[in-house]
Amino acid sequence: GGLTCSRACRHCAGERALQERQRQHMARGLPKQKPIAGVKEVIVVASGKGGVGKSTTAVNLALGLMANDQSKSVGLLDADVYGPSIPKLMNLKGNPELTDKNLMRPLVNFGIPCMSMGFLVEEVAPIVWRGLMVMSAIEKLIRQVDWGNLDYLVIDMPPGTGDVQLSITQNIPIAGAVIVSTPQDIALLDARRGAEMFRKVNVPVLGLVQNMSVFQCPKCSHQTHIFGSDGAKELAQTLGVEMLGDIPLHLNIRETSDKGQPVVVSSPDSPEVSESCWIPVLLFIVFHYGSLLS
Repeated sequence: GGLTCSRACRHCAGERALQERQRQHMARGLPKQKPIAGVKEVIVVASGKGGVGKSTTAVNLALGLMANDQSKSVGLLDADVYGPSIPKLMNLKGNPELTDKNLMRPLVNFGIPCMSMGFLVEEVAPIVWRGLMVMSAIEKLIRQVDWGNLDYLVIDMPPGTGDVQLSITQNIPIAGAVIVSTPQDIALLDARRGAEMFRKVNVPVLGLVQNMSVFQCPKCSHQTHIFGSDGAKELAQTLGVEMLGDIPLHLNIRETSDKGQPVVVSSPDSPEVSESCWIPVLLFIVFHYGSLLS
């Protein structure tokens, strides 16, 4: 029995040593993270699945960060190369100008400098690119932009857990990730994959945002949970992360987004802003991640 135990211990020690060698080998193959010039902190807004309101959340979070403390400067990067939404949501059009150093100047609205692939192609032009071209575009959007001095850069990530997400998380230091999902089971499956991906690449998950959580009839005020209820809250408990809040399925949010007048700036005192997620998200970041504000 003692001999068997000794062999088992040696086997376990060998397994641990092998895993450590594999980890070191993988680490040598990863690019060294390099901060974005002029940017203090990067917060990424991500989702496992498209169509859950990630870009709308990213835009209003960026605007909310600036409104919460106007001494802080905030930028917004649209990393969704195939489906850029920031130009529409921020009511911006045109091509970026170049500086003397051949860097692109972000387009600005509501005091937020923005960069997006949507500024570099025609509005309805499809982007039919393979992986290497996409990686090159992401590198340009990150490194070849004159961001100036920013306290925060909010990155609107593409949906999923593919090359773009890995490239960004492995190349730049990220303060934390916000995961957006609807309460629907199908969306939550992909949201969990997204959260697990960030954990694997050592990016802190600040918490989950439950979007389109409830629809309230404007005539009778009856509430209907079209996509289910409390799904993201249960997932947050399972993952051991914060549930940052709920965003309702509200007509005003959709209308202001389509007009390029985000609800946080166009209707800051409306119930869908004050009672929904953006305020809890900001308060959580302020009080639990104070280093982001230093």
